[in-house]
Amino acid sequence: MGNWIINHGLSAFILVVWMGINIFLFVYYYLFYDQGPQFEYTRELLGSALPWARAPAAVLNFNCMLILLPVCRNLLSLLRGSFICCGRTMRKQLDKNLTFHKLVAYMIALMTAVHTVAHLLNVEWYTNSFQGRYGPLAGNLSMLDDSRELNTTYLNPIRSNSTTPTLFVFTTIAGLTGVVITLALILMITSSMEVIRRSYFEVFWYTHHLFIIFFAGLVFHVLTDFNWLNPLLQTWMWVIGPMIIYLCERLLRFIRYMQPVSYRKVSLHGLYCSSEPQYSCSIVIRPSKVLELQLVKPGFKMEVGQYVFLNCPAISQLEWHPFTMTSAPEEDFFSVHIRSVGDWTEKLIKMVENLPEGGQGPMMAVDGPFGTASEDVFDYEVSMLVGAGIGVTPFASILKSIWYKFKDSDPKLRTNRIYFYWLCRETYAFEWFADLLQVLEKETEERGMRDFLTYKLYLTGWDQSHVNHAMVHFDKDTDIITGLKQKTHYGRPNWDKEFEQVRQENPSSVVGTFLCGPQALAKDLEKKCVKYSDVDPRKTKFYFNKENF
Repeated sequence: MGNWIINHGLSAFILVVWMGINIFLFVYYYLFYDQGPQFEYTRELLGSALPWARAPAAVLNFNCMLILLPVCRNLLSLLRGSFICCGRTMRKQLDKNLTFHKLVAYMIALMTAVHTVAHLLNVEWYTNSFQGRYGPLAGNLSMLDDSRELNTTYLNPIRSNSTTPTLFVFTTIAGLTGVVITLALILMITSSMEVIRRSYFEVFWYTHHLFIIFFAGLVFHVLTDFNWLNPLLQTWMWVIGPMIIYLCERLLRFIRYMQPVSYRKVSLHGLYCSSEPQYSCSIVIRPSKVLELQLVKPGFKMEVGQYVFLNCPAISQLEWHPFTMTSAPEEDFFSVHIRSVGDWTEKLIKMVENLPEGGQGPMMAVDGPFGTASEDVFDYEVSMLVGAGIGVTPFASILKSIWYKFKDSDPKLRTNRIYFYWLCRETYAFEWFADLLQVLEKETEERGMRDFLTYKLYLTGWDQSHVNHAMVHFDKDTDIITGLKQKTHYGRPNWDKEFEQVRQENPSSVVGTFLCGPQALAKDLEKKCVKYSDVDPRKTKFYFNKENF
């Protein structure tokens, strides 16, 4: 239990507080409308459907207030910088922003379903009451008006025998806006499914911007939905603050979109050069369909492991895609490695492939940088870095930064040891990163710090021919695939063995475990961190961190 608290205690506490507020709001407003004497006449017309409609509305207001905040990237980066004094555990919560965003969305979907069903029953019962089907009392109450200054309303909004529930829903502002925001919510949630988001990112991207229609419809819906019964249910009071913050967020993104971005020359791999000598372009295309862009932007400052959003107007003026930077803060440019995994990346790579010799790359806009879990890597005495495929990118930034710190003999380097694991399916995926590892390998040996960096590369998509080839050349000093002294492993790591080794070699250290990779691997590593952490403060503890964007 103690090991679980080390990794999940604060997250669980935040979740319990959030759920507690939701339960409190639901119960409070349910009882308020179910037992309040001021609603006695309305309950005669609607029965229990009234509290079942109003209680979810209160929960919806609270969660609609929260839903935009986890996606305000600049706000989160600001908070991350402000939380330095609060310790790594508090900052870790900011890395779960998308998980919290999804939880809030699920709550909104659930409460919307309850609210919608209850209102459909309300309209049905209003109609029956007006037609006298529930007795003379309900019929008389349906004629009762409620005069408020210059406005006259009726206890029963149904005013004609010809009005049907369907007609009422599609001919009133409350009904129409309810239909619009419900359809928008359904489209946003269904397009956010993992299979659609990964395979058809453009569908997810455009559909998710229906949130503009959702919030606009929500405000109009509440203003016309008889919420004068309780001012606290006025949605605009709940969402105005987050909406202003989000508008400021989008304004900042637009300003960054307008700032010029240039390509920088990398002579070692240069295939294309810019017409401007001071901001020349070098684009490296590997057989593995990984595109490397080295960019320059005035005033741009980054930290290790951070990411940016890229926009290529020639492909789409609206689409922004996140990429972790592979450069180090010590360099005077920033770089990203882009793998071909979807329509947008395929179009970008094809545009670059078709550039004439000496041609300038396509115009790019950059938003960022934004903070991630990897920023905290140097706050741990020992770090375990696990990358899967292109997920190695944040660790390229970290390892490059370490090389510069070695070069400059930086006394601020607190980290004593780094364990690096890279899992790839194909051999050519190792190509672009092997050079950096060779430099680090040489640097640590020359400084007598061979134990500082322990790295293991795993080829997971291997076959028997790979194994036979490796056995023939096993006696060579360097690996036949990477050219490194550390031989490539075949298959997947035995994580129990790896964690046990780290624990034995660092018996009283705080170990930060960082992953950029699939969710299945994240669950496995998270369990290992809990399993191998010790409650005794004098012994080894593992803290799990995962890249999320």
